Amino acid sequence: MLGLRPYKKEDAATIISWSKDEKAFYQWSAGIMGKYPITQKEFGFVDSMMAFTAFDENGIVGCFTLRNPGGKQDELRIGFVIIDPGQRGCGTGKEMILLGLRYAFDIYGAKKVSLGVFENNEPAYYCYKAAGFKEVVPDKTETYPVMGEEWKCKEMIIEREIGCNDRR
Repeated sequence: MLGLRPYKKEDAATIISWSKDEKAFYQWSAGIMGKYPITQKEFGFVDSMMAFTAFDENGIVGCFTLRNPGGKQDELRIGFVIIDPGQRGCGTGKEMILLGLRYAFDIYGAKKVSLGVFENNEPAYYCYKAAGFKEVVPDKTETYPVMGEEWKCKEMIIEREIGCNDRR
């Protein structure tokens, strides 16, 4: 069973060890933390956000961050999602994202959660779809210069479902 806890600095060494190749590193980081390979100090960038570590009975298996885009208090944005390569394709990513959504909606009180995923990262895209995210078409497609190419980002959102007791 997967659990979620606040990220601890001592998690950094394990998390950055999962980036075994340059392309995979940029797919989850967009190069925002630095060039491949990053150091534990550079990974400390996540300290400025709400960072979470997913774990099971064997140790940590994933990490992601939440932040308020543009200071909006009713929206959170998921970022820097990374899963232990040995856990990929097993539903661990989806389970971690669902735990993050539970925190965002039930504890934080967000009404909407968004994220961006590179077009060349189909496994992550389908993981987010399986967790309930829907692709939206923004006014302008976000692109990042990565490894001599321009990588396009797909925008995805999920909104809190309003139940009978939530209507005002």
